[in-house]
Amino acid sequence: MPKNLDRLPENLPVPIDDGACAHLINQKIPPIYLPSTAGRDICLATIAQRTVLYCYPLTGRPDLQLPQGWDQIPGARGCTVEACAFRSAYHELQVLQTQVFGLSTQTTTYQQEAVERLHLPFELLSDANLALTKALHLPTFEVDSMILVKRLTLVLSSLGQIEKVFYPVFPPAQHADEVITWLSGKPL
Repeated sequence: MPKNLDRLPENLPVPIDDGACAHLINQKIPPIYLPSTAGRDICLATIAQRTVLYCYPLTGRPDLQLPQGWDQIPGARGCTVEACAFRSAYHELQVLQTQVFGLSTQTTTYQQEAVERLHLPFELLSDANLALTKALHLPTFEVDSMILVKRLTLVLSSLGQIEKVFYPVFPPAQHADEVITWLSGKPL
């Protein structure tokens, strides 16, 4: 079983910017409803507040093995440390009047385990049917017959428009601080 999900191994391959997110700046978020770990459906296009949507491939679970070769896939490892970094930054994001959601292609049931285990104060959104991923042409990869979103973060304006894209995200443990630094320089 995987150990130390909250720590990254050394010498992970660094993801490169392959241009797969260049088309996202200034795009409007489509009116797609996504199930959340709070038991409600969220439409990001209608949130009247600046929103950080961090997308991640797969949160590891202590009771399950990670996919074969996971640590060799650039940008795959680090979902738990990234979630914990956003958890630690949650209050600061609230002070910046910014809502935060995590998004993956795992089911809501799978994600609820992570929310409980990691004590996340924000909701995770499931794009298990790939509706948002396909509508925005988000970069993905496939492993063990799963289609997973590459690690990226979208900052949405209160008008549902993408105002900033962070891609690729590395290292994931420092990413929440990177987002806060950017938001601090962009007052509402």
